[in-house]
Amino acid sequence: MGKAAAVVWDESFLGYDLGDDHPLNPVRLDLTVRLAAELGVLDGVDLISPDPAPDPEIERVHEPSYLNAVRAAPMAGWDVGHGLGTPDNPVFTRMHEASALVVGGSLAAARRIASGEVDRAVNIAGGLHHAMRDHAAGFCVYNDCAVAISWLLDNGFDRIAYVDTDVHHGDGVQAAFYDDPRVLTASLHQSPLTLWPGTGRPAELGGPGAEGTSVNLALPAGSHDRAWLRAFDATVPALLRAFRPQLLVTQCGVDTHREDPLADLALTVDGHRAIYRRLRALADEVAGGRWLALGGGGYELLRVVPRSWTHLLATVLDRDLDPNTPLPAGWVSHASSLAPDRPLPTVMTDGADTDFRPWGGELDTPADLAVRDTRRALFPLHGLDPDDPRD
Repeated sequence: MGKAAAVVWDESFLGYDLGDDHPLNPVRLDLTVRLAAELGVLDGVDLISPDPAPDPEIERVHEPSYLNAVRAAPMAGWDVGHGLGTPDNPVFTRMHEASALVVGGSLAAARRIASGEVDRAVNIAGGLHHAMRDHAAGFCVYNDCAVAISWLLDNGFDRIAYVDTDVHHGDGVQAAFYDDPRVLTASLHQSPLTLWPGTGRPAELGGPGAEGTSVNLALPAGSHDRAWLRAFDATVPALLRAFRPQLLVTQCGVDTHREDPLADLALTVDGHRAIYRRLRALADEVAGGRWLALGGGGYELLRVVPRSWTHLLATVLDRDLDPNTPLPAGWVSHASSLAPDRPLPTVMTDGADTDFRPWGGELDTPADLAVRDTRRALFPLHGLDPDDPRD
């Protein structure tokens, strides 16, 4: 990597707290940064402390009336609507401020890339990809991914690719740019037939004038590392090469893990590490090395998220960790104190083999059927042959 990478982090991110019994517990962020620091991944890295995004930036993708509702919600004694006050999106103190800070973090990362100061930047607190123009959804109040992309489009970029590897469909980002031919949104997720939000079918191609810029690969429940990576390899690289983005934005949710309590894919920490390395290589190949990496879902708070996102930080920083690296005793002690009855892993691997046989046109598995459907829907729109594995 020719230039340094930027890492956005501040303990204030922990204020985005939907409640102790909510799946999206900010302890996962704290444990990730602690683990990365103890393993030396962050040695010598000046962490960027962001400012909350001002209203005009958030209003790039959200209605002013929605911001007003978010601000008012903690004091309101009635139903404020806009998807707020639900089990998924409970109201919490300083909700607007905490949400604006997440957006500010992703904007700070985007600015470092746009200025040429760095080629890569990462905000693990970001990735809130479900928030819609006028309502909260799926634990997401403001859509930092979409705000950052919108800002980048106004600051030197006119072709941006967004790749979403969360187990849930990246519906909010797709919706924000569905009619914009400058943004390719690609989401690999568990089939909408078996998982919320029920969108993300191959037939969702993009609006008039932007056909082919919305890419959806809907994988069957139970898909493991090899199936996921094979499906990714058979679809995303060719589309990125055809689109020729100037920058790659990725949402790196880790709720695809086999231990995640909210979904049904079967990836491992090793699969996640392989995904990040593939995204880095693609950014170098098709986007001049420019890569903005964001966090996302992930609800196995102690055993999965800290290890997976430490691998993400290490990959962004070109400080790749040996999967057999032991977990530091200090980190294990701290994590154990939070959940004394929860067994913890001892190394940075799940011991999985992520080697896969590239797709060659066959339909051997349910995941291959998903590959066929996505290629047939998208590839002709980019001048590619859906039935030729060389494309």
